Amino acid sequence: MKRRIVNLKKLRTDYKADLLDEKSVPKEPFALFRKWMHEAVLNHQHEPNAMCLSTFSKDGQPRGRMVLLKGIEKGGFTFYTNYESHKASELEFNHKAALTFYWQACARQVRIEGAVQKLSRKENAAYFASRPRLSQIGAWASHQSTAIKSREELEDWFAFYKEKFKGKKVPCPVYWGGYLLIPDQIEFWQGRMSRLHDRLFYKRNNKIWEIQRLSP
Repeated sequence: MKRRIVNLKKLRTDYKADLLDEKSVPKEPFALFRKWMHEAVLNHQHEPNAMCLSTFSKDGQPRGRMVLLKGIEKGGFTFYTNYESHKASELEFNHKAALTFYWQACARQVRIEGAVQKLSRKENAAYFASRPRLSQIGAWASHQSTAIKSREELEDWFAFYKEKFKGKKVPCPVYWGGYLLIPDQIEFWQGRMSRLHDRLFYKRNNKIWEIQRLSP
C-alpha cells in the first residue's frame, strides 16, 4: 500500500462560529469561562477540562503537558499532581504558570496566566477521597517522572499497593496534591471566517478586570 503523505501547508479550516463581542461579554472572565466550558460539554468536546500546563525549568526550558482542570474556585483554577514530579519542582522554582484550553468542537481557545500556590492538606485529602479507588492506588504506585526499568515494575508496584490497602481506605500520599492558579490575565479566542478571529483579553488591574480586543 502506498503511504499517503500529508501536506501540512494545505491543512486548513475556515471557522463558522459565534461572535465574540466585548460589548456583551461579562465584566469578569470567570463567568465567560464557565459559559464556554458548559457549551464545550454540550457540544460533546472530548475531555473539555483537559488543559496544557506550561512551566519553566531552572535552566529556562519551557515545558508543557496535559493535565485536567478539577475546579474553578477561590478566584482560580485547580489541578492535582504528584508533588515530586518535574512540573511540581518547576512550580516550586517559579510560581508562574500558564494554562491553555482548546475546544475544537466550538472553535475556541482560552489562555490563562498567573501565579500558582499549593492547596492545603485538607483540600488534597478531600479530593483524593473522591477519586476512583484504582486511581488512588495508582497514585501510590507511580513515582511520577522517575525512570523505571519496565512496565512490569510499575504493575508490580500497583499490585503491591492494591494488596496493601485491601479492605482498607486508601490514604492520600503526602507527596500528592493540588495547586491553585490565580490568573492575572485570560485571553478568549473564537475562530471566525477568513482568519478574522475574535480575541478578547482580560487583564486584572488590582481587583478590576480590564478588557481589550486583540488583532488576530
